[in-house]
Amino acid sequence: MPNRILAAVRAQPWAILPEYLEAIEAVAVRLMTAPSLEALKIDGHAERHEANLQAVAAMGARLDGTRGGMIRNGVAALPVFGPIFPRAASMSLSSGGTSLDRLAADFRTAQAAEAVHHILLVMDTPGGVVSSELSGMARMIAGSSKPVTVYVAGAAASAGYWLASQAGEIVMDELSVVGSIGVISSLSRQEVPDAAGRRGHEIVSSNAENKRPDPSTPEGRAAIQALVDSLEVEFIDTVAAGRRVSREAVLKDFGRGGLKAGRDAVKAGMADRLDTLEATLSRLERPLPAGGNRALAQRDHDMRQRRARSI
Repeated sequence: MPNRILAAVRAQPWAILPEYLEAIEAVAVRLMTAPSLEALKIDGHAERHEANLQAVAAMGARLDGTRGGMIRNGVAALPVFGPIFPRAASMSLSSGGTSLDRLAADFRTAQAAEAVHHILLVMDTPGGVVSSELSGMARMIAGSSKPVTVYVAGAAASAGYWLASQAGEIVMDELSVVGSIGVISSLSRQEVPDAAGRRGHEIVSSNAENKRPDPSTPEGRAAIQALVDSLEVEFIDTVAAGRRVSREAVLKDFGRGGLKAGRDAVKAGMADRLDTLEATLSRLERPLPAGGNRALAQRDHDMRQRRARSI
């Protein structure tokens, strides 16, 4: 069974920090003492996740109709913590993750609630699965009828930044990180029999050699590379559109697959300002003028970007 779960993990491309993908694969094969999991413990992932949940819970009252959303003075705060999966039934780390089906449902509830005038996504995520649900959630954020701000409380990496880039504003503190723009595909092949003495074999039909490309051959590796490169193009184009910069600017200034912290991220145009979560929430409690939400948010965003370039 663990091998089947691992195969499912490796059957899809990921936009996630590499060390987290290693940890997810370790969970899949139940290697609970794997170095990748130990590294996350040392990094304080579980403690940070719990602290983030407590911070969101302390923001105000529960937003009716949501699983984890809170509301305070017209601001709906929705958590995006841990690895990102398409659906709630997907495997997640024991310390928790975000399912996009639930996040989308909470987001729609916040959009429909008359008491909500601003949506705040509080993020600390290494990224997750590249899926139609991810692109759908990105479009939902970009096309929101209410202003959307992202607060980065640790990391908005890879798939997390895919989503964050679609908000009207990204706020972070000095020690938070954003970026990791790129796609990973993890593959393996069975070289020796398993514990039961069995060896798996796959026979692919003659005209479907790319259904199971062999990464040990030049042709197989080229097919896999073409897939992750095509997904990366979509990732980069989405970020460029959301951050209102050119594709060339993303390629040149947005880390080339790496992360940027605090002030460097703002200077590069990957985020808009540095602030605390409480100060951000207090600022957003002041509603925008009726009828001018999107236009005002756009003008405010452009002004922040010009200011960021002068830092």
